[in-house]
Amino acid sequence: MASARATEQPNSSISVDDLTPIQTKLVLLGEAAVGKTSVVYRFVQDDFQENREPTIGAAFLTQRCRLEDRLIKFEIWDTAGQERFHSLAPMYYRNAQASAVVYDVTKAASFEKAKNWVKELQRQANPNIVIALVGNKLDLVSDNTNLNVEEDSGDNDEEAAPVIQREVPCSEAQQYADEMGLLFFETSAKTGENVLETFTEIAKHIPLETKPKSNQTTPSAGNARTELVDLQRRANASGREGCNC
Repeated sequence: MASARATEQPNSSISVDDLTPIQTKLVLLGEAAVGKTSVVYRFVQDDFQENREPTIGAAFLTQRCRLEDRLIKFEIWDTAGQERFHSLAPMYYRNAQASAVVYDVTKAASFEKAKNWVKELQRQANPNIVIALVGNKLDLVSDNTNLNVEEDSGDNDEEAAPVIQREVPCSEAQQYADEMGLLFFETSAKTGENVLETFTEIAKHIPLETKPKSNQTTPSAGNARTELVDLQRRANASGREGCNC
């Protein structure tokens, strides 16, 4: 499904101004309330808001990322997850080079919906589309299932936060992604965990021959930021490697 990973070595002598942006249309798909908008805003603006308004139709954002000796300009369509907008989806994933299909790790039904989106993309979208399966809301679950609640003879006024169970095992999602030829990540838009890595890996798998479509028009970016954001600095600050922007 994904193309072979680029192996060129970065050329630090090449400035950003000398690079021709590779326009890459990326569409986010998934059930409502799985955190698609939060994931993309964490990537584009390094920002998280606890209570975002639901997306109506679709939102458009852009992000430029330098990866080795390539400058990739992501043109991101964040689609609404409500069922009444499903019929509009083909308009957004048509000619897309990449897609992030998002589900909520605490809701098994959203994982099943994600599988349906994957099937639809593989049946109707660009045959070379790079698909990343993204399990979001990782911050809500813990791998430690044997947490002991300390009994305190003093202050016990505060109620313990309700335990939210993981409904989609990581191993199950990974196996599905392997079988379907997908990239796979579990993320937290709230903490930023693995969000940068997800888009970086997508960028690495974009075919080198990807070119802008001359017959396509790009809408106004609205809230999108068009300046080059230093993703490498962000990655280093968190102790992770990312694309060199």
